[in-house]
Amino acid sequence: MSRYILAAIAGMWMADGLALLSAPLLVIRRLQDSLQQSPHLLRWQAVGIGLGIILLLWSTPLPYQPLWWMTGAVMVIKSGFLAWGPADWRTPLLSWCFTREAVDYRFFGLWLCTLAVLLLHALGLLHG
Repeated sequence: MSRYILAAIAGMWMADGLALLSAPLLVIRRLQDSLQQSPHLLRWQAVGIGLGIILLLWSTPLPYQPLWWMTGAVMVIKSGFLAWGPADWRTPLLSWCFTREAVDYRFFGLWLCTLAVLLLHALGLLHG
């Protein structure tokens, strides 16, 4: 069961990464518009906290284990800050994130795709 959930996390990373690689400005613009229309969407960051905790707990037997601990910890901290951090800190940070160049988003997308492939490899789902 844990393998499937970790593979689903890798699938989400891959989907997000490919979206950022192929149409970074469109993805970011849609995300920014969604947050402006409904700022309560940031409460969904609690899902990111849960997935980060799952990554921390269930990645223990996997190869590249320090990478999964760091990634899970970053997921928990980032999601917690976005969900419940002070608005006077969160708003300027989000504004800065939404004004990056397309290449910056593509590098982030590439990083997400790399994490996805490494996690799938660690799970033994990629052979070669």
